[in-house]
Amino acid sequence: MAGRVFYVVAAAAVALAAAASASTDAVGFRRVLSLERAFPVKEDLEVSKARDRARRGRMLQSYSSGIVDFTVDGTSDPYAVGLYYTKVRLGSPPQEFNVQIDTGSDILWVTCSSCNDCPQNSGLGIPLNFFNGASSSTFSPMSCSDSICASIVQTASAECNSGSNQCAYSFKYGDGSGTSGLYVSDMLYFDTVMDASLIVNSSAPIVFGCSTSLFGDLTDSDRAVDGIFGFGQNGLSVISQLSSSRITPKVFSHCLKGEGSGGGILVLGEIMDPRIVYTPLVPSQPHYNLHLQSIAVNGQLLPIDQGLFTTSGNRGTIIDSGTTLAYLVEGAYDPLVAAITGSISPSVRPITSKGNQCYLLSTGLAEVFPGVSFNFAGGASMVLRPIDYLVHMGFADGATMWCMGFLKVPNQGTTILGDLVLKDKIFVYDLVHQRIGWADYDCALSVNVSITSGKDEYVSAGQLSVSSSSSTGEIFKAMHRYYCVLVLVLHLLLLGILSL
Repeated sequence: MAGRVFYVVAAAAVALAAAASASTDAVGFRRVLSLERAFPVKEDLEVSKARDRARRGRMLQSYSSGIVDFTVDGTSDPYAVGLYYTKVRLGSPPQEFNVQIDTGSDILWVTCSSCNDCPQNSGLGIPLNFFNGASSSTFSPMSCSDSICASIVQTASAECNSGSNQCAYSFKYGDGSGTSGLYVSDMLYFDTVMDASLIVNSSAPIVFGCSTSLFGDLTDSDRAVDGIFGFGQNGLSVISQLSSSRITPKVFSHCLKGEGSGGGILVLGEIMDPRIVYTPLVPSQPHYNLHLQSIAVNGQLLPIDQGLFTTSGNRGTIIDSGTTLAYLVEGAYDPLVAAITGSISPSVRPITSKGNQCYLLSTGLAEVFPGVSFNFAGGASMVLRPIDYLVHMGFADGATMWCMGFLKVPNQGTTILGDLVLKDKIFVYDLVHQRIGWADYDCALSVNVSITSGKDEYVSAGQLSVSSSSSTGEIFKAMHRYYCVLVLVLHLLLLGILSL
């Protein structure tokens, strides 16, 4: 198929060259091309928008097979930033927003210009922006009669505002915060990385939330951002929307840097590393639930009832980049703390501070604290360094104080592995094969990313490294370059800047 498309483009170039040549008369004067509207001037604007969105969708489906690379800022330190965020560009012309990276929710939403109780400034030192649909030429509100609205109303992800006939939402997060607003459709702009030397400016129409109200911690200016970027498996998540349109593979990866100023890597694609171990996802769950089977300290399994880790109702173990620390059910938390405390050297003094298990020490963590491993189905173990389960809380009695970063929850609750655990590791969310993989990694280094999950074809940009052995991929890249040159030549011909 790629070869046939390539020949079609080449034939089109020949035809255009012939047409341009014919437009020059015998004495060398170039004739002006007469252009006419293909559609009536008074055509309804909404019809034009719909046609343009459909056309962009067709073009993107024809030129797929790249990876989308997002910048990452923020840290896992709860006393610095305590979250990781990236930038998204929405609307035409694009409006830029800083949004938290959240694998524990599904929807991308940003604050709307009509929001009255949204923070006006951020303690993170970033500007806060508000989406203005009126200034976007590709903006479309979503009505209650829209088929997308009808489908998500059935899953309780939306509600119909009968007064305005607009598709609305109201979300409440685990920390009690939440937001409400309206679903809208507009263009998402992003950079598609084709190889080490080719980055394509791309766009695609997506459905996202325009929030008109916030409550709870989301109204706090200390860590305020413009919205939340949900990476769940729901059909309205951006990864689901783009992959269903064949724009990106149905896999995404991140590597969140824990040390220093933080940051990291976030790609819609599969980071490749031979050390990655995979465990299957628990099927038919709204979150990224994993089969946690046991916990070990210094290689010794803890006496924990495996039934505490069974996924049922609100019980189970999930991966959530939107959670700063980590949470462990009581029946596993108590044996874990007891084993860690029993393994430390006599130079470390255990204390209790504000109800938390803490330790006073004068040496480095790695020298006196044990390694901890969480063991999952499929033989995949997640090895935690002391810095992956302890949080620096300052100083006391002339010593450094470190406290448990895992918080205790009732046995009927959910074990949550947040940024404290996820940092300094590659995480791959392979939604095609319903599995999650990880490997320890310095997230300041480059990574290899596969264009197509499971195939030997890689691309890069910035922190991404490249190698490619696919002839099909090379044909596609060549085709795209010819296409871009063809469009440029045609544009110059029409403007009269270039002659043949």
